[in-house]
This record gives sequence, C-alpha cells and structure tokens, in this order.
Amino acid sequence: MTGDGIASGVAASGPSGHLGGTAGAGAAPPPARALTGAARAAELRAEVAALAASLTERGTTPRLAVLVATEDESTAWYVRSIARAATKTGIVCDTVTLPPTASPDRIAELLAELSADPAVHGVILQTPLPPGAVAAELAAAIAPDKDVDGANPLSLGRLAAGRPAFAPATAAAVVELLDAHGIELLGRTVAVVGRSTVVGKPLAHLLLDRDATVTVCHSRTADLAAATRHADIVVAAAGRPGLITAAHIGEGAVVVDVGTNPTPEGGLTGDVDAESVAPKAGALSPVPGGVGPITTALLLRHTVRAAERAAGAATGPEPGAGPGLT
Repeated sequence: MTGDGIASGVAASGPSGHLGGTAGAGAAPPPARALTGAARAAELRAEVAALAASLTERGTTPRLAVLVATEDESTAWYVRSIARAATKTGIVCDTVTLPPTASPDRIAELLAELSADPAVHGVILQTPLPPGAVAAELAAAIAPDKDVDGANPLSLGRLAAGRPAFAPATAAAVVELLDAHGIELLGRTVAVVGRSTVVGKPLAHLLLDRDATVTVCHSRTADLAAATRHADIVVAAAGRPGLITAAHIGEGAVVVDVGTNPTPEGGLTGDVDAESVAPKAGALSPVPGGVGPITTALLLRHTVRAAERAAGAATGPEPGAGPGLT
C-alpha cells in the first residue's frame, strides 16, 4: 500500500483529446483497454532465468536477502511470493527474520552485515517495521549496489541526478507497463498522484528521463481534479481506495492504478474507482494484475543485475539509470 494522503476535490471534466480517443456523438464509449502486467512479467522472468542460469554456470548464484521484522500476515504472504518467484528463476532467496520488538540498531546492524556478505547480491528491507524504526534511516545501511528496491536515500539521489541506480521496483514497473502496451511517454503530460519515496518521487524522475512533462500531486494539492483531468496519463499512487474517479480524468486518458488497498473480504482494491473511470478512460490497469506482477519480476531482474556486476559480467547500466537531466 502506497502512502500519501491526497485531497480529493473534483471539478467538471475538461475537453477531450487524450491518448485513447473518444467515442462518436451519441455512441456508447468503448471499454477501457486493460493494461495487464502478466505477459510482460513472464517475459522478465524468462530473461531473469536465463541470466541467472548463465551466472550460476560461471560460479555466481544470484542471492536475494529479505529482512522482515514484523508478524503481519499480509507481509508474510508477499515475502513468500517473492521467494517462490525467485526460486523459479534460479535465484536463492533468504528470508531473514527478526522479532517485531527488534531495535532499529539491530535492524541496521543486520542490514550492514548482509550488505557486506559477498554471497548476497540484493537486500530488501520489508515494511512494516517495529515502532520507532524509520525505513529511510535504516535503508541507509543497505549498500547502494545491493539496494535492489531503491530504498537507500542515496539511490533516490542518484536517480534524481540521472546517475546509475536501482529505482524502486514499483515505480519502475509503471514505466515497464506503459512500454509493454506501446504507450508513448515522450512529450506526454503525466499527473502522478502521490509523492512517496516508494513510487511518486522516483517515478517522476523516471518519467522525466523519458521526456514526459510531469505534475506531482499530493495532500496539499488544492484541487486534485484540476491538476489531473488534462493529463494524457494519470498514475494513482496515493494509498487511498477509490480516490480517482471519472471527474479526475479527461476522455481517453491512460490511467495506471498503483494502489493495493486491502478490502474487508481479504482482497485488494486500487486507488482508482474503476467502475466510474473505465467508461471514460482509454486504458486502465487492473488491481490486482496490472503493476503488481511486473514489480516482483523487476526485483528479481535487479538482483540478477547486481549479481552480474559483482561477478564482473555486467554489460550495461543498472535499471533506473537515466541519461541525465536536461
């Protein structure tokens, strides 16, 4: 679940002319194209499996360590899903567990130990954390070259400067999803709703590196709909169920829903009110099944890229490396 409360004032929809086109006068609008992530995630996993097999043959088995200091069941389910996906692609995944009473010092100490271990190529600090623990402060103990989920503030700084760095996987997954569905970014206007360091801020930098024009909305945005309804692409990453409605988008806009909010029934719902948005949008990512599958696959690809670099076998920049800001 992404974090950043957003003011939800709405206004009447503006003129059309967005990426998805509009229906003729009097005609029922076509359903929004579904921006599903399963196919791209499968391609990424196949790429990761091939790279991992090649590295293992040369004596380097990619290894990911996930540090968990919570008894939250939804977190446990997510970590198990990462471990299963890693195993299927030839990556060893170790879950390192601390009690929910662990001190911040102990967590930082263990992150530093994992970062110093030459057999470990990727390190993830899983949230939520024990009371008093601050994720950004603890993530600073993860070596940037093993920071496969872009949690270390140094990684975000390098990303902002257009230098090689691993971007947070969820932010990178948004760009991968748009690319997979052939949605152009160059010259497009994008409204990112949410300013967390997990999605909103790093995503803005990734989009700028692709020559999009980006507006970042947040909890102090006075009229959210006015800031989003003229955008070609709207990315909802605020952690507020149903925040984005039809009044927030223009006809034919592309809408990417990053929200993963638990429902009372045990399912997930996004930040977009899909029922009202789908008839108006040109394309819409589902929850679940949109950004999520790609996010997990990118964590694995980042781990293999880190292992390549450790083995001296890297052939290009890390994911998230931009050309430099202009």
